[in-house]
Formats: sequence, structure tokens, C-alpha cells
Amino acid sequence: MSYRVIQWSTGNVGRYALRLIAGHPDLELVGCWVSSEAKRGKDVGTLAGIAPIGIAATDDADALLALDADCVCYTATADLRPMEAIADMARILQSGKNVVSSSVVPLIFPDHVEPAMRKPLEDACRTAGVSFFTSGIDPGWANDLLPLVLTGACEYVTSVRVMEIVNYATYAQPTVLFDTMGFGHPLDHTPLLLIPGVLTFAWGGVLKVLAAGLGVELDEIREVHERRPATSRLDLGFGVIEEGTTAAMRFEVQGMVDGEPKIVVEHVTRLADDLAPEWPQPIGHSGYRVMITGNPSYTCDVQMMGDDGDHNTGGLVGTAARLVNAIPAVCAAPPGLLSTLDLPLVTARGLVRS
Repeated sequence: MSYRVIQWSTGNVGRYALRLIAGHPDLELVGCWVSSEAKRGKDVGTLAGIAPIGIAATDDADALLALDADCVCYTATADLRPMEAIADMARILQSGKNVVSSSVVPLIFPDHVEPAMRKPLEDACRTAGVSFFTSGIDPGWANDLLPLVLTGACEYVTSVRVMEIVNYATYAQPTVLFDTMGFGHPLDHTPLLLIPGVLTFAWGGVLKVLAAGLGVELDEIREVHERRPATSRLDLGFGVIEEGTTAAMRFEVQGMVDGEPKIVVEHVTRLADDLAPEWPQPIGHSGYRVMITGNPSYTCDVQMMGDDGDHNTGGLVGTAARLVNAIPAVCAAPPGLLSTLDLPLVTARGLVRS
């Protein structure tokens, strides 16, 4: 069966999602929404970095929602506009289209989000008989699906730690790096990410989906963080980090059970490999690490690399691929808001190449 798909946005994740949809044997790309006038009317193949495919990008949402389509892949940035993104996606769901999304990341486990916030999506799914799934790489498969698979091969589990250990110097999304994360600002500056409660809002869903998968209740969620300055001026090509300003950050979001941090999300983010050498280091290059303590204990390191030789490209493709490859399963699922616990195993079926 072929599923007709609309791609919503062509930014860092969206342009790869476009390419993946166009190349997937079970999917048919039928439309693409863009926000910029410069992209309007351009062939979406050109925007995806592949050959033209005869579909013009548009900013006419009404026209796209009038199309006969099974699913919309919504990847528009929502860090600073979560309620607007939820309204967008509810409207898409109301049109009778399933949605896969990387945008409002707390929704990887819908019960983590306040009922009033998720209600428009729940109502739209129920009314239109469609499903909604949020994922990516982090939050996403690297810290929900992968650790749950490993715990399934344990006699018992005493703790789960999921880690991102990544050099972000080539992650060319200035708003995220400078405004949301606070890189390039003084060490005592409080960026959006470090406002109390924001780390829990963003990654608490990871803790809760893991807890649900393990059958435990979290007593509380705690946040800790630390930062390190640049030891020299760093020119990233899309912004400059002056010496002495924030250039490395480490945080933990801790799920407490009986007074102990049983389930932990840890991020170690650097803009140069030699910063904060005492913090956890990747094996090889940037990636993700899952540490299960139990019997047996497991340590699993995942290193991503794009076909252009850049690890951040690998992360973006991995984010898009989790969404796009899940489209058939999401379309087949019962109506409602889904998490990884609600989907069957999603594989690269039909995507093996010579």
C-alpha cells in the first residue's frame, strides 16, 4: 500500500524528510509547505537537494489541506512557538490527515504534556479518526526506543542513563544554539533552556515513557546543569563565540524513584572537542550512549555520520528517518496520540540499496 504524504517545512530536518519521502517505496510525496517567499514556487526536489520531481512548494496551507493525503510530516521549528505549532497540527489532524512530527518534543509521551495543552490534538484525532506521533533522535529513538529494547534483555534493572555527547559546532541553527541554549552568552546568562522547568518540559517525556515501559512511577524530576567558557574565539561560520563566553554545557534531567536517580537524561554539548575534557567523552565522534545498570549491565554507544561526513547531518537524517519510516505504522494505528510504546517495530523495509 502506498501512503500519500505532505511535508510541512523544509528546514534542517524538513529538507531531509522531503528526500526520504520522495525515495521511500511505500510513500508518495504530494505536497510541501514552506514559510519563506524565496522557496515558494520552487520544485521541492530542488529544495531537498535531489532532481526536480514536478511538485511546487507552497505557503498556501488551505490548498495543501484540501489535498487527498494520508499523512503530514510536520517538522517546523517550535521551540519558541509550541502553542502555535500545536494549533497548526490540530488543524492538519482535523482535515483527516495523520501527523508525524519532530516539533513539540514533550509530546513523545503525550501524558507528560498538560491536558489543556494536548487537548486540541486529542480532540482533532478523535473527531477525524486519525493518529499523531512525535519523535526524532533526541528526544526520540536514541533515548526512548533503544534503551527499552536493551532493558528487554535484562534479568533486572537498577538504573537507566541515556546520553547525548555531541559537538554542535556544525549544527547551523543559530536560534537554537544562541537563543535557546545560550552559547556565546556570559556564563551567568539564563537562556530559555535553563529557565527552571524547561529541561523537564523538554525531556521529562523521555523519563516518563521509559518509566512507563519499565512499569515504575517517578516520585519527582530534578534538573542540574553546568557550563564552561570558550578558551579562544570560535568562528562557527553562522555565528561567533567569543573567548570567555559559554561554549560547553552539561545537564541532567533526573527521574527520582525512592530518593535515587533511577532514570536520567544527560546531555554533554560542546562547540570544540577539547572543552571540558573531564566531562564524558564520545567513543570516536559525537553520538549517543545508553547505559543500563542491572544484570547484565549494558553500555551501547551510537555514533551517527551523514553521507557528507558530518555527524550533525547524521543526526538530522536520523531524526527525519524515524518520522518518515514510521508513517505506515502511524496511519495503521488506532486514532489518538501515540508514543513509541504504541507502535510496532519500525525498520528500513524496502530501503536496502546496492
